[in-house]
Amino acid sequence: MRAIVIGAGVVGAAVAGRLAARGAEVTILEARTPGAGTTGTSFAWVNSGNKEPESYFALNHAGVRAHHEFAGGPAPWFFPTGNLEWANGAALEVLLARVAKLESRDYPVRRLTAKEALELEPDLAPQPAGTEFVYYPEEAHVLPALLLARFLGEARDAGVRIVNGAEVVEVGEGVVRTADGSRYSADVVVSCAGRWTAGVAQAAGVAVPMADPEAPGSATVGFLATTAPVPARLSRVLTTPRLNVRPDGGGRLLLQGLDLDGEADPAVAVPADGKVGAELVERLPTLLTGAEGAVVEKVRVGQRAMPADGLTVAGFATEGFYVVATHSGITLAPLLARLVADEVHGADFPELADFRPGRFVPGRTYEPLRPARLPSEQ
Repeated sequence: MRAIVIGAGVVGAAVAGRLAARGAEVTILEARTPGAGTTGTSFAWVNSGNKEPESYFALNHAGVRAHHEFAGGPAPWFFPTGNLEWANGAALEVLLARVAKLESRDYPVRRLTAKEALELEPDLAPQPAGTEFVYYPEEAHVLPALLLARFLGEARDAGVRIVNGAEVVEVGEGVVRTADGSRYSADVVVSCAGRWTAGVAQAAGVAVPMADPEAPGSATVGFLATTAPVPARLSRVLTTPRLNVRPDGGGRLLLQGLDLDGEADPAVAVPADGKVGAELVERLPTLLTGAEGAVVEKVRVGQRAMPADGLTVAGFATEGFYVVATHSGITLAPLLARLVADEVHGADFPELADFRPGRFVPGRTYEPLRPARLPSEQ
């Protein structure tokens, strides 16, 4: 089998490697360079805790377990240290309701005392009276560039050819054409084009609508700030009322303030010493003792790949043209690699039944997705 995979982000690289392992002759066509899309601008939190509906929750939970299986424990790219969340005031009722729902779904979750939370993270700053702590031990975070390196390395080892600067402009029966006029023959084409999925699907003559990744202040965009090395201990994701933070390697921290994202605009460069970076590092000492005086090295606007209805897309759009698009690319990549490669070879997985591209009605318009402005809305 000759297979073309469009896109060299984590999902495309993972799918290509799995197809090659199954004996396919695989070429990846990447319009830019590997990781230049959403993979490079992700908070990279592996989780399923607040995914709805239940079929989407189940898919992501299977994705969390697939990460643990793929890595086999801590790895240079994978940190299975869980997520520590806390809330107080008006947000507390929302958190506790979510905990009850997750317990009913057999999702690993545990309420902690402040003392137990401090044992997990010794540099936690004191929180107000009435704060409740919740720990999700199965969750994790990854360093996206290193995860992508693992997927691409395994793909190359299996014989996958990677062509950079190959923007796909036409997908026909048995052939893919790129903007430079090159033509590639294929028995099957798998689109893993991320936020460019709608254009690739159009090139194949089908409609897979995506939320606009360029819309300022929308659900598809958000700020991410990277600090200089900080002399504070942190080993896991923290999700809190005003700031999310995770380790980003070398003592650096990655910061996310969802309530600020209404001002995010991909067309506008964000200075590291500007208002957004200053606000995020000002919040950091309320989470971590020892983070006073932290300096922001970089602020960027992340752009999410979100199908128009917010749910994953996975399935054949036409004979020989399989589409994958998801907001949960980091969480789902190891799982989708297996499911997609097996479906290309004739399998059919019921867990993907709710996510087929055929659910989209031609010509239908979709209301903008509601952006998350609180951790409880992620």
